[in-house]
Amino acid sequence: MAFVTIDGIKTNYQVTGSGTPLLMLAPGGFDSSIMRWSASGAWKELLPLNALADQFQVIAYDRREAGDSGGRIEVLTWELYVKQAMGLLDHLGVDSAYVIGGCMGVSVALAIGHAAPARVRGLLLHWPVGGYRWMHKGRGFFDGHIAYVREHGLAAALARAKELKSFWRGDPSGGPFSAALANDPALADAFVKQDLASYIRILERSRDTLFNDTMPSGATGEQVIAMKPPACIMSGNDAAHAHSAAVALRELLPKNQLSPLMPPAQTGPAVGAWIRESVKWMQQ
Repeated sequence: MAFVTIDGIKTNYQVTGSGTPLLMLAPGGFDSSIMRWSASGAWKELLPLNALADQFQVIAYDRREAGDSGGRIEVLTWELYVKQAMGLLDHLGVDSAYVIGGCMGVSVALAIGHAAPARVRGLLLHWPVGGYRWMHKGRGFFDGHIAYVREHGLAAALARAKELKSFWRGDPSGGPFSAALANDPALADAFVKQDLASYIRILERSRDTLFNDTMPSGATGEQVIAMKPPACIMSGNDAAHAHSAAVALRELLPKNQLSPLMPPAQTGPAVGAWIRESVKWMQQ
């Protein structure tokens, strides 16, 4: 476990291997932490942070407001997530990297592909999120937390945040800053002293920024269609990771490949092979 301060926020990160840089943007929605790379599905079988270290310099981190990283009470935007990722590459002296995202990590990857294309050798997009159900879920979590703080107040929400340490596991009462509030006493103290109405406006603006469309989130259609890095896509097939999101990216990204492999055939070895084959294709 190593820490670096990026944009004033403590970031927990891990580096394995010494090959071609591969920036890992973890799945798990707002629980995007290093541990999610070994938590479930193909990633639990593959254990990519170690399995890929023979070819890559594998760079993983806890996104802000997740895992052991810190946070700040402010409007959450894709640009803030890009700033953290690029700050970590700067800290490590990495000029450019392949970028792999899973789930909502795909959205951060797309935001990076738009905002910092020179830093991206290629995008690997595993289970893009998108569609109406994804938008409805994200907005519903924010709305649930807004309703909770209006009824119970900030002190009660802080207590829930410390108990749950998560925003994305079925109970949104602790809010999107839960993990950071649970591990940062100074942030927790500032949280309960803030103006409730101002905090609700932050939540509403975050909701409307992150979940404003049924398209794959992270970049607008216009931004995706103009994206320069090559991309390889592997589709999910459930309510949050709609197959339509992967198809939309296939139709919009200028240079891309969409894997024909669908769940449950996406085993650990199959996903590992897809990553290596995708990088080889993008190097051509």
